[in-house]
Amino acid sequence: MGRISFNSLRIYKTALMLPLLQRSLLIFLSLALSFPAFTQKRKKADVEAMEANAKDREAEFYFTEGQKFFILEDYAKALLFYQKAVALAPENATIHFKIADVLNRGTKEEDLQRAATSIEQALRFEKKNKYFYLLAANIYNGLSRFDKAAEAYEELIKQIPGSEDYLFELGATYQFANEIDKAIKVYDRAEASIGVNEMSSIQKVRLYLELNKISDAQQEAKKLLALDPAEMRYPMSLAELFSQQGLKDQSITFLENFLNNNQEESGQVQMMLAGLYRETKRYAEAEKLLLVLFDKDEIDFGSKALIIATLNSEISQAKGTGVSTTETQALAFTLYEKLVKTNAEESQLYILGGDLYLTAGNQQKAKEAYLKAISIDQVNIEVWQNLLYIEAQQEQFDALAEHAEQALEYYPNQGMVHYFRGYAKFRSRQFKEAVTSLEQAKRLSQNNPAFVNDLNGLLGDAYYSLKDYAKSDKAYEEALAFNPNNDAVLNNYSFYLALRKENLEKAEKMAEQLIKNNPDEATYLDTYAWVLYSREKYKEAKKVMERALMNNSNNATHLEHYGDILFKLGEVDNAVAQWQKAKSLNANNEVLNKKIAN
Repeated sequence: MGRISFNSLRIYKTALMLPLLQRSLLIFLSLALSFPAFTQKRKKADVEAMEANAKDREAEFYFTEGQKFFILEDYAKALLFYQKAVALAPENATIHFKIADVLNRGTKEEDLQRAATSIEQALRFEKKNKYFYLLAANIYNGLSRFDKAAEAYEELIKQIPGSEDYLFELGATYQFANEIDKAIKVYDRAEASIGVNEMSSIQKVRLYLELNKISDAQQEAKKLLALDPAEMRYPMSLAELFSQQGLKDQSITFLENFLNNNQEESGQVQMMLAGLYRETKRYAEAEKLLLVLFDKDEIDFGSKALIIATLNSEISQAKGTGVSTTETQALAFTLYEKLVKTNAEESQLYILGGDLYLTAGNQQKAKEAYLKAISIDQVNIEVWQNLLYIEAQQEQFDALAEHAEQALEYYPNQGMVHYFRGYAKFRSRQFKEAVTSLEQAKRLSQNNPAFVNDLNGLLGDAYYSLKDYAKSDKAYEEALAFNPNNDAVLNNYSFYLALRKENLEKAEKMAEQLIKNNPDEATYLDTYAWVLYSREKYKEAKKVMERALMNNSNNATHLEHYGDILFKLGEVDNAVAQWQKAKSLNANNEVLNKKIAN
């Protein structure tokens, strides 16, 4: 109720001296006079309250709209509505939190800086919401402000009862900040709060090892192992940590002690121990353990396969170093055969076998294993490529084409597979099909210029075989533009120009470059000699051809070319003698027969 005015007081005073009826009239009159002031103030308060309520409702509307877009992951629109809401309700902690949440999802540092400002506002208005602190810590970690992230966790633990679990996040934050001593103290706090536990102990062991405090690390390890002597996770985790620091003997001790006291269901520990035995060159102990392990059903196929793959990797790395791999190979194949007996329908097993045989240099066995894998299940592109590579090496061009086409059913966009099909068709003298596949391989391999260079070389050969000389020359030119010292292209391009008797000056320059790069290669010397022959430089051609024959005197083509050069120089008898030698190496050459007869 509003205050009564001074005039009203005077009237009220006068009324006290009047009879009752008159007195009542005057009191009513005085109240009536004071009411307008009271009503005016009441209306103002009501208006302010109504305006505040309207603002709240409008802010709530914008916040709700923001939530809708947030759920739809349209964060830009969500942020727009949240910002409208916070303009109307600047002290609403939840809205500031949501703005920070959206900005924290941005990719720019500027977004994270703005997120930090918003979450600080949220925490200014609300100090009892753990999610606010967690978001704050996340934002500060994103900004690499680990001191602020640590403060957020500390305040969370202080303000929210039962938040001791977040001591682990606090410890991790100090680790990120490389404040090792602070991290250890936090893990000590966690241990004091919830007792000895795996997380605290493992982290303290890790940190003590980083500080080279080996004794402290060992003491912490003992505490953890005593917590549950039958828990195999503990010795395995500790063995890994000590092994990473080069303390493999200590790692072995952890595992051996566990196995001495826990024989049941200990296959994973034995697997790890076998690996450590091999790393410390205790091969006999490792082999004995592995042979036992591969008979255990509790060890899954994947773990056993990983062991064989690791052995195969060791064999591969040792190749070329002079280190003997005989024993490792024997062990790998023994373990592989054990797996074949128990997992005969696993396609991955035969992929593993194929890789193992390929490393050992047994291409036929590798091929058989890969084909077995393919017959069981769809395999990855690397398996197909290995198979196709082997068939190309073995010059099994029909099988190569067939399997390349089969692979293309699964991997139609793999340029390498199109290449293998094209190569098979080229070697089978199906040049049109070869060109089709090679061009497709080229289209699909533009991001691999070195491979495209190889394709251009083969395309040059294929187009030449189709007598499409313009496309052949274009392919060769593209190859040489990428690598001017491409020996195969220099050889074929210059030789084919010589056969066509076109652009012979260019052919000679390419052949000269070829010989400069390969002065003793008989095939390239033969090409150079033939280019000189085509340019009617017979004496020079003879000298070069004799160099070629010094390096390879039993090549029918070289002997025939030598005879041709001698014939042009008028040394007919000697020419016929060379042709006769060539015929003895290639009896089916009808052209040679005509040369000799004539």
